Amino acid sequence: MDTIFLRDLRIRTIVGIWEWERRLPQVVSIDLDMATDIRRAAGSDHISDTLDYKAVTRRIKAFVADSRFNLIETMAEQIAGIIITEFGVPWVRVAVHKPWAIRGSRDVGVAIERGARN
Repeated sequence: MDTIFLRDLRIRTIVGIWEWERRLPQVVSIDLDMATDIRRAAGSDHISDTLDYKAVTRRIKAFVADSRFNLIETMAEQIAGIIITEFGVPWVRVAVHKPWAIRGSRDVGVAIERGARN
C-alpha cells in the first residue's frame, strides 16, 4: 500500500476547554497519511485515478474551520472518519497539533490511526 501525505495544514478554529480558548480562533496544524494504491494513477497520469489530495484538503479545511471542539482528540477522530468514508481511504493517520497550548512547550498534539493498512 502506498501513502499520500500532507504536512502542516494550518487552520484557524475554535478549540479548547477554557473560556478564553472559546472566544478567539487559534491555529491548529494537521498532518495526514492516507493509504492508497497509486499504480493506476502512475500509469495513466490522470488525477481521476488517484486520491485527490486537494479535494481532501478543501474538505478538511472547511470542516475544521467551521467546528467548535473542546478536544483535539474529537477533532482528529472526526477528520479520520471523513477521510475514510468520503474519500474511500482504507487507512489514515491523523495528527492534530495545537502549538503553544502548554506553557514551556512548542507543540502538543494527538495522533491516531484508523482503518486497515493492507
